[in-house]
Amino acid sequence: MLNFKKMHGLGNDFVILDGRENGLALTLEQRRFIADRQRGVGCDQLIILERSENWSETNFMRIYNPDGSEAEACGNATRCVADLLMREDNVNSMVIETVAGNLNCWQEDEGLVRVDMGVPKLEWRDIPLSKEADTLNLPLEGDPVAVNIGNPHCVFFVDEISSDKSVEVQGRRFELDPLFLNKTNVEFVQIVTPNHVRMRVWERAAGITQACGSGACAVAVAAIRRGLTERKMTVTLDGGDLTIDWPSDDAPVHMTGPVTYVFDGVIEQL
Repeated sequence: MLNFKKMHGLGNDFVILDGRENGLALTLEQRRFIADRQRGVGCDQLIILERSENWSETNFMRIYNPDGSEAEACGNATRCVADLLMREDNVNSMVIETVAGNLNCWQEDEGLVRVDMGVPKLEWRDIPLSKEADTLNLPLEGDPVAVNIGNPHCVFFVDEISSDKSVEVQGRRFELDPLFLNKTNVEFVQIVTPNHVRMRVWERAAGITQACGSGACAVAVAAIRRGLTERKMTVTLDGGDLTIDWPSDDAPVHMTGPVTYVFDGVIEQL
């Protein structure tokens, strides 16, 4: 049997398993089963907590997509896990280790959690792209921007946010474009004001989701680089609002938003 917690950040939902004490090695098929919304628990990402092998005072967060593949980063999941562990240890700040690096997290007022998502990577090799290209103006239809904020993103600026069908068709198309060596997340962004943008996201290996924390950070970085917004902004996703702050080009991006506990459960058989 496996105990789990179900949480979400603005509708971006997660099944969280604790493997810190005894370890937890799930097969690809088991990971897919848990994430399956018809046959398993259902989630956008499966999160497994592990003991860090590098730092005695941090916890390692491993992230899996619904297809069972491993993801490098997930901002909304980081907020959820940080809130869970800070409450567990009765502290107001914490470092969480991920494949993409160590992320500093803080409790904020009104139940919000802030995460230091790191300094964005903007060179074509760091996205990574399959060939040299200007990441501020990718050689793709729609003139998107590429950003790596722990994972790859392709950001399109549009006059008006499209329907589900359009996001699905274009998202799937560009996720699999050969320019992106590791595939990519795809965001569609409408500038509302200089400190407010609206976005929708197609997550790599997950499809349309209610929110994407790393995607919101990538959108902010892309908008600032294009000179379209101020450096601190509200990013409105299908599931709600995040506050993104990128003070300078060489500074880390900070993301602040809510977390929600849904329920605890038990998986009796895998």
